[in-house]
Amino acid sequence: MKKRVLIIGWDCAAPELVFDAFRDDMPNTHRLMAEGIYGELESTIPPITVPAWMCMMTSRDPGELGIYGFRNRKDYSYDALTIANAHAIKVPTLWNLLGQAEKKSVVLGVPLTYPAKPFPGWMVTSFLTPNRNSQWTFPRRLSREITQVASDYMIDIPNFRTDRRTELEQQLLKMTTERFKLARHLLQTKDWDFFTMVEMGSDRLHHAFWRFWDKTHREYEPNSPFSETMRNYYRRLDTELGEMLACLDEDTTVIIVSDHGAKRMDGGICVNEWLQKHGYLTLKSEPQERTRWTPDIVDWEKTKAWGEGGYYGRIFINVEDREPHGIVSAKDYESVRNELKVQLEAIVDEEQHNIGTRVFKPEAVYRECRNIAPDLIVYFGNLFWRSVGSVGYNSIYTYENDTGPDDCNHAEMGIYILKSVSQPAVGATSGSHHSVKSIYDIAPTVLNEFGIDIPEEMQGQPM
Repeated sequence: MKKRVLIIGWDCAAPELVFDAFRDDMPNTHRLMAEGIYGELESTIPPITVPAWMCMMTSRDPGELGIYGFRNRKDYSYDALTIANAHAIKVPTLWNLLGQAEKKSVVLGVPLTYPAKPFPGWMVTSFLTPNRNSQWTFPRRLSREITQVASDYMIDIPNFRTDRRTELEQQLLKMTTERFKLARHLLQTKDWDFFTMVEMGSDRLHHAFWRFWDKTHREYEPNSPFSETMRNYYRRLDTELGEMLACLDEDTTVIIVSDHGAKRMDGGICVNEWLQKHGYLTLKSEPQERTRWTPDIVDWEKTKAWGEGGYYGRIFINVEDREPHGIVSAKDYESVRNELKVQLEAIVDEEQHNIGTRVFKPEAVYRECRNIAPDLIVYFGNLFWRSVGSVGYNSIYTYENDTGPDDCNHAEMGIYILKSVSQPAVGATSGSHHSVKSIYDIAPTVLNEFGIDIPEEMQGQPM
C-alpha cells in the first residue's frame, strides 16, 4: 500500500477545549487521541495565523521567512506596509520538498499560499485570497471542479467582526461544511501522498463567541442564546473529521494541529497613546476624537518611536539615517530599546496591578531577521490585552476593539494529535498526553514519515 500523510489544521483550536471542555462532544477526535499521542503545540513568536502556518510548513521561524505578521514594512518609510503573500516565501515548503521526492500533494486553505504557484499537486489558496476570479487554484481548471463539487465554497466569511452573531453562526457552519465537502472530494479523487488543509472557522468562532463560553471573560453572558455555539461548532468539526477518517486507508498517518490557541481578551492597550504619554511620540495636534494612526499626524522631528496595533504590539524606533526623519542615533538605539522594554513591562491596569507584559527583541528569538523586523515585539498583558494603534482615547486603556467586535486574543499553545503508521503508539504511550512540542516539529515529522532526509535548515525535530 502507498504511504500517505494527512494534516488537518483547525486554526486557533485551543487545547483546553479539545482536550478538556469539549472532549466528550468529540468522539472521533477522542478516538484519535486514544490511538496516538497528543499535547500542546507551542506556536511562533508572535502566535499569529500569518506567519504561523507557513512556519509550520517550512520549519523556519518568522525572522527566517521575513514575515512578522499580516502586514510588514516594505521599506523604512513610515507608511509602506504590505500584506504578505506566497511571493514572500523564499524557502521550500513541505509540498516543494515532497515534490522533489516525486510525491504529490493536496494543499487546501493553508495561509500564505495565494497566489497559487505551480507544484506537483493541487492547491486551493487561503482566506487571504481577494476573490474567486484570482489565481486561487492550481491547476487553474480546479476552480471549475470546485464550482461543481462545492458550489457554495467560501474562501472566508467577509465580515466576521460583527454584532450580527446569529447570521455569523450560520455562515461559520456553512463555510466549514463546504470546506470539508471539497476536502473529501479531493481526498477521494486525487492521487496524493501528502494532504494538508486548514479550516479558518474555528478562529472566527473564537473571536466572535468566546465571551459566551468563558466564565472569566469580563463580558460573560451566562444565559446567552449563544452559550452552546462554541460547543456545537466543535461538534461539527469532529463530525467532519470522522467523515474524513472514513475515507482513509490504514496506511495514512493523521495529524491534527492548530497554529496557536486562544484566550479571553481583557482589553486593549493604546500603544501610541502610551508612547505619547512617555515622551516617545509627538503628534502635530491632539485629536478631538478617536482617530486612526497615520504618519501624517506625527511630528517626526520630535518622535523617537511609534507602534502598530494588532493581537500583539510592534514598536518601531525612529532611527537617524534609517527612517526619513530619524532622530535616535545609532549609538543610542540600544539604550532607547532597553528603556522601552523596561517601561512596557511595567505597565499596570486601572487598579495598578502589573498586567505581565512581555517584550522581545527579534534578534533574540529568531535565527536571523530577514526584511524589516519590528524593533520590539510586545505581548501586552501576556496576550490578555491586544495592541490598539488608534489615537484620541485620552487613556492608554480601552475595552473596545478599534477593528470591530472581538472576544479573544491568541494564545501561545495550540494542539497536536498524531496517529503515526510508521511508528504507532503502543502500550504506555498510546493515548497519552505528551510533552509540549513545537510548531517547527511538524514538517520534520512529515518528512520522517516518508523516510526523507530532514534539511539541516529546519528548526524542529520529528516527534
